[in-house]
Amino acid sequence: MKPIGVFGGTFDPIHYGHLRTAFEMLQALRFDQVRFIPCGDPPHRGETFASATERLDMVRVAVAEQPGFVVDDRELERGGPSYSIDTLTTLREEFPDRSLGLIVGMDAFLGLPRWHRWTEFLDVAHIIVAHRPGWRAPDIGPLGELLVECGTHRISDLHELTHGCIHIHAVTQLEISSTEIRELVEAGRDPRFLMPDAVRNVIAESGCYGKLDAK
Repeated sequence: MKPIGVFGGTFDPIHYGHLRTAFEMLQALRFDQVRFIPCGDPPHRGETFASATERLDMVRVAVAEQPGFVVDDRELERGGPSYSIDTLTTLREEFPDRSLGLIVGMDAFLGLPRWHRWTEFLDVAHIIVAHRPGWRAPDIGPLGELLVECGTHRISDLHELTHGCIHIHAVTQLEISSTEIRELVEAGRDPRFLMPDAVRNVIAESGCYGKLDAK
């Protein structure tokens, strides 16, 4: 069975940068699906700007038309801080024989040693690093050592093994950020073409980032 991609984030809001990365991973790494998992209580950044319900709605409408994209609300349903290791553990329990690939950006990967119980990630999943121009993979320190030990260029390893590998994959650079989108709306400007129209409509109808004309 093909691997399952695990794509977490606050998605506050979700935009084309997220969607394009997930789509390229789905195709290039031959994932069976990519599961979008909105963060419930992000321990690294405090409260979100949009509510959990609004963020979940935005993710649902964003991925609705793409085969292989799945929305997973387990972190929103679970109480307490949303630690990735807890999410991966529950996915491993649900899919004991499937390959799981946690998708992170290179910036997030470089900060991995600050994540809760990060050394346990490879016990339950692969780590898939979305590489963009301007970032360099570490070659020293704990992450450099981990790449030497567990890094692989072979996509087949992600299919044949259920966990334990780190794979770096280049993706298209789209200079879009959720922070900038929120600032645009707050300033009274329109974020059209930075996200699917359906996501823009949720933002306009909810007013989660400020007033936006839905027309």
